[in-house]
Amino acid sequence: MTDIAVLAGFVVVWGLVSRRVDRWPLTGPMVFVAFGLLIGPDVADVVAFDADDSSVLLAGEATLAVLLFVDAARVDCRALVRNLALPARLLGIGLPLTVGATTVLVGLLAPDLGWAAAALVAAILAPTDAALGQAVVTDENVPTTIRQSLNVESGLNDGLVVPAVTIFLVLTQAEASNESAGYWVRFTAEQIGYGVLVGAGFGLIGGFLLARARAAGWVDGVYGQLTGLALAIGAFATAGEIDGNGFIAAFTAGLALRTVMGDEAETVTEFSEDLGQLLALVTFVLFGNVLVGPALDEVTFAVLACAVGALTITRMLPVAVALAGSGLKAPTVAFIGWFGPRGLASIVLGLVVLEEAGFAAGDEVFVIVTWTVLFSIAAHGATATWAARRYGEWYMATPADMRDDMMESEETPVARARFAPRPERGL
Repeated sequence: MTDIAVLAGFVVVWGLVSRRVDRWPLTGPMVFVAFGLLIGPDVADVVAFDADDSSVLLAGEATLAVLLFVDAARVDCRALVRNLALPARLLGIGLPLTVGATTVLVGLLAPDLGWAAAALVAAILAPTDAALGQAVVTDENVPTTIRQSLNVESGLNDGLVVPAVTIFLVLTQAEASNESAGYWVRFTAEQIGYGVLVGAGFGLIGGFLLARARAAGWVDGVYGQLTGLALAIGAFATAGEIDGNGFIAAFTAGLALRTVMGDEAETVTEFSEDLGQLLALVTFVLFGNVLVGPALDEVTFAVLACAVGALTITRMLPVAVALAGSGLKAPTVAFIGWFGPRGLASIVLGLVVLEEAGFAAGDEVFVIVTWTVLFSIAAHGATATWAARRYGEWYMATPADMRDDMMESEETPVARARFAPRPERGL
């Protein structure tokens, strides 16, 4: 109970000063990771969570499942189709190229891992987390089409990359097991297939029933919110129970819910998002407390090179290739390329691998993931406000007649980013 009290107390302190801290080059993830490390066994030894405790993994998995559900439920597919050009390039070209380039980088720098494990690292590190650099997707000085593209990329790539993580994990386990190839093919198909089926079922049926009940005036507002959360958790847990992938199920359930309920889906997932934000901060504390300390003792040149390379070369070059011919100016391409922060999804997927891997290189995989996320939290968090301001100044300094013809100036409806304030509630 002491551990919980300390954690709750820090959340209270952060809540009291959170808006004022927005003026500093600090973000919530930076502060909560540092707090977790400070109170952990490697520094003050006040609170020590156990990496082997199943509750640590469960907290991370629940966090990611809820946020995948909320992100998917926020996606207006019709608006997305109308403004698909840049997000499609980032997700359809940039994301696969990033996974491929990072696989080569890790495979060359850490050859003992093997190529399957290198691909697994690459897939874990592929999803971006806009919450680590919130100013980039909320600063109105940044052109709307650029903010929306980064927002959509961050909201969708973690859900899209989960099947790849599943496949590469299976390949890595297959190298270290005596099971037949047919067994692993069937296992992969079940993970993805059952996940999609369960998620679609919960989202479509649950969304239809909830929409009809709301229309009939049967649903109290609070319980409508709780129903949305229950759909996310139900899809995640049910898929896991029948050997499907719970993350795929949660993401699919969110997409299905949005399909059935339209804009109402955002209303019924507000509480889920708030809970997800709290769980995300707790996960960052656990990351600092349980994982960062041990990773400090296991650092090598190869690990550092993999981490720095994953945040720079194998992110920025694929983005440049994906955006070639789009009409975007060089500063915009560089801005989008730099802001590919790695955060919550990479932490949780890494924890899942550490728990389930069953192969010799599992610890090294997670050390690389830990250092990459740690560097990203620091570098992207510290540069987000400054870079958004400088990029906005560059854009506004362009003569108006030239700016009107720029790809950056296209009008695009901007969906609210994860954890961004809700103006209608004044928060």
